[in-house]
Amino acid sequence: MLTRQAADPRGNPAFYGDRSLRGSVLPLSPPHFETAMPIWKKPANLAEFNAANHNTAAQHLGIEITELGDDFVRGRVPVDHRTKQPFGLLHGGVSVVLAESLGSIGAYYASPVGHNAVGLDINANHLRSATSGWVTGTARPVHLGRTTHVWQIEMVNEDGELTCVSRLTMAILAPR
Repeated sequence: MLTRQAADPRGNPAFYGDRSLRGSVLPLSPPHFETAMPIWKKPANLAEFNAANHNTAAQHLGIEITELGDDFVRGRVPVDHRTKQPFGLLHGGVSVVLAESLGSIGAYYASPVGHNAVGLDINANHLRSATSGWVTGTARPVHLGRTTHVWQIEMVNEDGELTCVSRLTMAILAPR
């Protein structure tokens, strides 16, 4: 497993939480926010997430939002006739649609009431192909700023193997 040292850019080993992590190694994923409360600033629920996908690309591709945690949004997409490319693999663009859907939902609900969230940039590293079943994505914030959010979305196949990692930057727009 790839890892990184538990330290911030200034060399503070306690940056990622408990000082007992000093000198330890952490997984390569965004730091988890050490918070007693969820990051959501707007009321959010799974039924609302899925209802919002009616007549959208997400619905046509079969994307389902499956879980809302204190600091993450999780959803999945089927690997079927709607989502495969001609060689029978999950189309890379579908992974990007899943990533942007999850990160956009997260950014919208983690921004203040009255604010909106729109995409600025997305990238994706396709690491392993998927030919059947479901691919599940989990979006977690890397940065929750006043005007921008950065979300990392990790997608895995049904065996838990990493298929794609995506990074999404969102602009947070104040009401006019």
